[in-house]
Amino acid sequence: MRRFFSGLRPAVARALTALVVVGVGLLAYRAYAWPGVALAAGGAVMWVLLHMTRMMVVLKRTAQRPVGCVGSAVMMHARLERGQTLLQLLALAGSLGQRVDDSHSNSAQREQYRWTDSSQATVLCTLEHGKLTHWELLRG
Repeated sequence: MRRFFSGLRPAVARALTALVVVGVGLLAYRAYAWPGVALAAGGAVMWVLLHMTRMMVVLKRTAQRPVGCVGSAVMMHARLERGQTLLQLLALAGSLGQRVDDSHSNSAQREQYRWTDSSQATVLCTLEHGKLTHWELLRG
């Protein structure tokens, strides 16, 4: 659902997601009464479980590698897209990013992470409100 509302502000996206879930519940009730609501609720629970499972698999894989290391910074840089979440970045890099202290930024919603490969090439990613907004490749 978030992919459909990714261009919107987080609060608006959450509100629209809630409206869609309630709307599906109402349609299910109208079509099949309470068994339809149970089916819709089961679908919603399955959707949440799928996302939790994906998150746990990504975090399990990233915990096995050193923080801030990536196989190829150039390949990671080539696959980055505006709007990706931190979880998508972790899956792409295969490791946790090294948090960069950005003392110049006064925004609490802005985060920077760095990944470095064996040739000392570095990818620096900036996330605002949990979404990737800027990235750069620094060759060492």
